[in-house]
Amino acid sequence: MNASRLRLLDRLQMTLPIVQAPMAGVSTPALAAAVSNEGGLGSLGIGAMNVEAARKTLRETRALTARPFNVNVFCHQPARLDADVDRHWTEWLAPRFAQFGAQPPASLKEIYVSFVDDAAMLAMLIEERPAVVSFHFGLPPQAAIDALRAAGILLFSTATNLDEAAQAVAAGVDVLVAQGIEGGGHRGVFDPDARDPLLGTFALTRLLATQFDVPVIAAGGIMDGAGIAAALALGAQAAQLGTAFVASTETAIDDGYRRALLGEGARATTFTSAISGRTARSLVNRFTELGEAADKPAVPAYPVAYDAGKALHAAAKAHGEFGYGAQWAGQAAPLARALPAAELVRTLHQETQAALADVRKRLGE
Repeated sequence: MNASRLRLLDRLQMTLPIVQAPMAGVSTPALAAAVSNEGGLGSLGIGAMNVEAARKTLRETRALTARPFNVNVFCHQPARLDADVDRHWTEWLAPRFAQFGAQPPASLKEIYVSFVDDAAMLAMLIEERPAVVSFHFGLPPQAAIDALRAAGILLFSTATNLDEAAQAVAAGVDVLVAQGIEGGGHRGVFDPDARDPLLGTFALTRLLATQFDVPVIAAGGIMDGAGIAAALALGAQAAQLGTAFVASTETAIDDGYRRALLGEGARATTFTSAISGRTARSLVNRFTELGEAADKPAVPAYPVAYDAGKALHAAAKAHGEFGYGAQWAGQAAPLARALPAAELVRTLHQETQAALADVRKRLGE
């Protein structure tokens, strides 16, 4: 392992190789601060926020921790609205809305701005200067990357394959987050229309760790200390866990999502684009079943489809049905634990140490 990889934890004042995934809509200042305060790296997902909400979230987190934390933005290409596709989609969803005495939105809209076009968000981040800014779905313009680096901000980027990693490194990204196919939530692919090689976390982590001279963080399907130890053995400098933290008491999830994750529902996950317009791994629920319907029309672009998805979830939830929510979860979801974030971080550290000790013992036998 080269020196550049050894400096990452020191640079971020981390004592543990544990990164909490950003998880927009799930993470909170309390969650991020708890993880950072325990020596890991907490994260905030602000990709679906406007500038004012994002600034408020950053400042609330700073009030809870003096340690570094990560702020994640979405770098998808802005949606191309298609009135016919949008209309056919809402018409197809209308009977589902009617079950709950509601109607779909009269028209769909792009519900949040991509960071590639958000000069105001860039200016706020440069002003606030979080320790880390991470990119998902691609990269922002080079000028934005250069400005963030000039402000002393460390830059992470999700990469799902070698080509994406090469683009990120060439652009000046400091750390690669190797997102394996096992991970929950949205695939971070740069181009959703391109072929996805569907690399697993272990294969991808090893590829990136051996082919790029930057630190690598393994992400996807890692739920406990054994998984963290395995990621470290493959050359990762740290492991990023998302689903493992979803059931923590500090998250913003609703009761239906929590029950599903901690119950039998965790045994089955699937990819769907029906909820948001972009491929994401979710617990199997009523919305993912809709996405597999034979008569399903074309899904609107991301995040336009999310406008309808969120509306259907709200209508169903008002009647006690939680199965139309974005219940993102990775393949190892049955290992989820309902623990306060700080306790979970301590437990993960103990498990990692035990796993490493067990390996050493086995090698000595």
